Amino acid sequence: MYPLTWLHPGQMDEPFPPLEHALHEPNGLLAAGGDLSLPRLLRAYRQGIFPWYEAGQPILWWSPDPRTILYTDQVRISKSLAKTLRQRPYHVTFDQAFAEVVKRCAGPRRGAHGTWITYGMQQAFIQMHQHGYAHSVEVWQAQTLVGGLYGAALGRMFYGESMFTQVPDASKIALITLCRHLHHWGYPLIDSQTPSPHMLRMGAQPMARSRFSRHLDELCKQPPHPSPWQVELQP
Repeated sequence: MYPLTWLHPGQMDEPFPPLEHALHEPNGLLAAGGDLSLPRLLRAYRQGIFPWYEAGQPILWWSPDPRTILYTDQVRISKSLAKTLRQRPYHVTFDQAFAEVVKRCAGPRRGAHGTWITYGMQQAFIQMHQHGYAHSVEVWQAQTLVGGLYGAALGRMFYGESMFTQVPDASKIALITLCRHLHHWGYPLIDSQTPSPHMLRMGAQPMARSRFSRHLDELCKQPPHPSPWQVELQP
């Protein structure tokens, strides 16, 4: 077992340890410390590493094995959800309320205490969005934001971070809209990081970390879909 690597704030070119050094328990914990600067975050995501921690903890960096992924052409749609999609009770946009989506995702959740989307994480992703590396999907009911998700996009790879919903099926509609557009634009995978019942129901599945890393090597080098992202397909 390898000792946990501690990173130093301000040293943005400091390398992460090899992914094979990640702990087995807790699964994927690779390093601690450092900062959430844009260069460090971009390097982390390109290598299959992501920050995940709570307020009062040092920044923790993870690369679990296996990784949870969703193929963009394999999102699972139930019969009841398909009916909702046909009725179109909501409308969907990209990148129209990024900061608000992040804020809603960081809000309190039923049965949960605290949040890993700390103020520092929120500001880091807003900076990524301002530089074109992060995107949001918004679901609206009239003029009211009722659901959405956000994540990072490097090359032709999308890394899902979090989602929220305030009415039935809103976050699912956001995910389906995202999947259909990503598949149309040539993004084959969404990184879901770790398994959750919701994402598994939507079709997410495990992938060995070594295989996931090979996908990143290929996809992150490809040119991204041009900004601004706009809705081109119906969910």
